Amino acid sequence: MRLARTRRTLLAALFAPLALLAPTTAHAAPAAAAQRPARHAPGETITLPVRNALAELTVADESRAGYSRDKFKHWTDADKDGCNTRAEVLLEEAVTAPEIGAKCTLTGGSWYSAYDDRYFDSASKLDVDHLVPLAEAWDSGASAWTAKEREAYANDLDDPRALIAVSAASNRSKADKDPTEWLPPYAPYWCEYVTNWVADKTRYQLSVDPAEHNALAERLAACPDQPITVTLAR
Repeated sequence: MRLARTRRTLLAALFAPLALLAPTTAHAAPAAAAQRPARHAPGETITLPVRNALAELTVADESRAGYSRDKFKHWTDADKDGCNTRAEVLLEEAVTAPEIGAKCTLTGGSWYSAYDDRYFDSASKLDVDHLVPLAEAWDSGASAWTAKEREAYANDLDDPRALIAVSAASNRSKADKDPTEWLPPYAPYWCEYVTNWVADKTRYQLSVDPAEHNALAERLAACPDQPITVTLAR
C-alpha cells in the first residue's frame, strides 16, 4: 500500500509541469458543473429548512389561461375499497372515528378544523381542501402536466399535507387564493400553513409568483426555520 502511494506521488510530481501547460479552458466545464445545484429526481426524498426550500422554488409569473376544475379528476377511489379520496381523508383525520356505512357513508365521528380552530361532529360540515388549490397548481405549472398527473395531484393521499379536512366555511372563504390574499382565520396556524404550502409546492416542483414569494418569505421570517421532508412527485 505504501509503495503504491509512493508511485502515485512520483507520477504526480512528474506530470505536474505538463498540467500547467494544458489549456485552461479544458477545466472550465467541470468547474462550472461542480457549481451547479444538484437536480433531484421524482421519488427522491429530500430534507431542508423551509426557508431554503422557498429559495429553491422557481419564481415566475402565473397564467390561468385554459384552466377548468374538470381538468383535475377527483375524487377517485384509487384502491377500489369503496371510499373515495375525500372519504379517505376524513377517515384519516377523524378525532373520533365515524361509522362506515354503505357506499362509504360516514355517520358520527368528530373532526378538528385547523383553519378556524373549531370541532365538528358531522362529515357533512367539512370540506377536504387542496392545500395548494387546483387553480393555483394550474397557474404554477400543472397546465403543462398530463391528465393523469393532474389526477394524481388532485387525489394525493401519500403526503398528508396535500389534502386537509377543514370547515366548509373556511375552505370556501379561501377558494383558490394563495397566501398573498388569504391565510387561515386562526392566526396560530399560520406558520404551519405557509410551511406546508412550501412543502407542497416543493413536492410538485410548482413555481411561485413574485408577490406570493414575498408573502411567504415575510410570514416564514416570523416562524421557526424548521426542516421539511418531502418526497418529490415530479
